[in-house]
Amino acid sequence: MKITVTDVAQTEITRLIYEQEQVITGVRIAAEATSPLQANYRLAFVAEGQDTGRDTAIPFDGFNIYIDGDSVPYTQDITLDFVDGLMGRGFKIDNPHKVPPHLKGSVAEKIQMVIDEKINPSIAAHGGHVALVNVEENAAYLQFGGGCQGCGMVDVTLKQGVEVMIKEAVPEIESVRDITDHAEGTNPYYQAAQ
Repeated sequence: MKITVTDVAQTEITRLIYEQEQVITGVRIAAEATSPLQANYRLAFVAEGQDTGRDTAIPFDGFNIYIDGDSVPYTQDITLDFVDGLMGRGFKIDNPHKVPPHLKGSVAEKIQMVIDEKINPSIAAHGGHVALVNVEENAAYLQFGGGCQGCGMVDVTLKQGVEVMIKEAVPEIESVRDITDHAEGTNPYYQAAQ
């Protein structure tokens, strides 16, 4: 398992550990799944003797990072950072995957979960939505609606956003195809210059 802890975060963890009255051996990162696609992260000090046999311990200079077994799918390749900015000070976890590697259900159910929880919330700001029409062999067939139907940027949205998310979350899918009749769009979010 690979976890990155920035130099700033390592310095802050070391400082906080030093200030504690009890012996602290590290920090636990726990991922609480809010859905099969997302997790909220919590950090807590681990005092001497509080680590368990279910923990994965990753050594850093002067402390360990502990990950419990249930959190492992949500913590692969994360980066723990410490930020001090306009929004305040604190630790921040970035997950480059944002999707655990093991969604459950049929291929269509997995794709629908990605659409419902990742794709549609992202394009709703533009008045758009995506529907799964069919899954055939290794291809997913989608229909765009609302502000996405007739939008001049729909190919970019499909290739750089929707397709990437679906293929990452559902590796069985090799291609994602748009079967929308874009000429019927009545309120596209963006129209290319004519």
